[in-house]
Amino acid sequence: MKTWLLGITRIGLLVMFAGICGGETPFSTRPNIIFILTDDQGYGDLSCNGNPVLKTPNIDRLHNEGVRFSDFHVSPTCAPTRSALLTGRHEFRNGITHTILERERMTLKSTTLAQVLKSAGYTTGVFGKWHLGDEDEYQPEKRGFDEVFVHGGGGIGQTYPGSCGDAPGNTYFSPAIKHNSRFEKTDGYCTDVFFRQATKWIASVKGKKPFYAYIATNVPHSPLQVLPEDEARYTGKVPENVAKFFGMLANLDDNVGRLLAKLAEWGIERDTLVVFMNDNGGTAGCKFFNAGMRGTKGTAWLGGTRASSFWRWPGTLRPATVNKLCAHIDFFPTIAEIAGAKLSDDVKAQVEGRSLVPLLKDTNAAWPDRILFTHLGRWPKGAAPATGKYSVCSVRNTRWHLVSAGKGGVKTWQLYDVKADIGEQNDVAAQHPDAIKELDAAYENWWDSVQPQLVNEKATGPKINPFKEQYWKQFGGGPDEALLKEMDPAANSWRAGAAKGGKKSKGNKIEERK
Repeated sequence: MKTWLLGITRIGLLVMFAGICGGETPFSTRPNIIFILTDDQGYGDLSCNGNPVLKTPNIDRLHNEGVRFSDFHVSPTCAPTRSALLTGRHEFRNGITHTILERERMTLKSTTLAQVLKSAGYTTGVFGKWHLGDEDEYQPEKRGFDEVFVHGGGGIGQTYPGSCGDAPGNTYFSPAIKHNSRFEKTDGYCTDVFFRQATKWIASVKGKKPFYAYIATNVPHSPLQVLPEDEARYTGKVPENVAKFFGMLANLDDNVGRLLAKLAEWGIERDTLVVFMNDNGGTAGCKFFNAGMRGTKGTAWLGGTRASSFWRWPGTLRPATVNKLCAHIDFFPTIAEIAGAKLSDDVKAQVEGRSLVPLLKDTNAAWPDRILFTHLGRWPKGAAPATGKYSVCSVRNTRWHLVSAGKGGVKTWQLYDVKADIGEQNDVAAQHPDAIKELDAAYENWWDSVQPQLVNEKATGPKINPFKEQYWKQFGGGPDEALLKEMDPAANSWRAGAAKGGKKSKGNKIEERK
């Protein structure tokens, strides 16, 4: 998994915080909010974004009936994006420089969006993937969520040495899920399970107070475990792995459709803002269709960070396309403003993003240029961050994208005019030295500024994954010797391999998921 480094210039601070400091909502009412975030679905893995085979009619409704952002960016991997969405700042400032090895834990000093929404009178729930720390103090019930229904690790069935890992024996079919501190053995396909639980919870709280439902699916992340009938929809139309991947997305789309139908049935459709995003660049579907972009998950190219961002609120937001440069760090201040939340001075200082409310109201609203930073992180465990300073990173403003795609500690800047060359095929560094000088200087300042916040670099995890330990205490059983050895933080050879990309050990159910 990864780390994406996003930051912004201080130009436009007034724009960023306009309206979110006084506790007033910019619209006539405060909506219920449903946020759907998928895992490893690329920008091109939607029919509304041009995919020639995959059909996603229900997610397309969110695109067609809402405000869609066409130049919206996230981190190159999952835990980093999730922390930026929940805090309004770059993941490095949350201590997140990887997706495993305790470097996925979101610092306890950060204030989450859920905490802010609770202070504004919302009830909050999370369903699916958390991936910001599996130890008790990092869990969502300690970070502002009233209702918690989550798997462990970075994916269902995932296991790593230390703290990051799911309940033992889990697959995408009928997984054991942690529900408000107790495990439940579910029945059904994972995406169906998460949406079913979210729908049940919404039914129990609607009308009492506004709600925030965060539905974070683990699909279509590998392993490509899919219902046979969903895979069959694309069998013979695309390569086998792509058919599985598309089948997982077809099932997801069906669930979105059922949720939208419930909102209409309950009569709260016009009272509910539904936001849809994907968490990083694409994977299995990219070789088939990548919307003309270069790069995939885990890269600093546009194909590694460009995401769908659809905002549907019938009767309040008019369908429109926004082409301004926006990012995941903007989600927090936007939702906070819409909810009428009053931010403390500490939280205002935490937030780097801008409220998107002006653009949701008017696609032509003033939007000063900005600078965003991307970094994959993932330097080896125990190594100095400086060894990876220029590895898979980029600096972006509205026109230019400065990219260092190498894996060493040496600058290898390439420059692309992404307004003219979205496929990033023509390096124009030699023709624009002034642009390189400006963006390089911004990057150096940013890198220096985040160093004090990299708090997880020397963290040591427990001998046994907390989710596994809690599961065994509840249901009995325990690890076999081979699994315990693999999970032991002292197993430095395994950790070194994981830090470089990992290995697979099928017999012990340990699998690297990037």
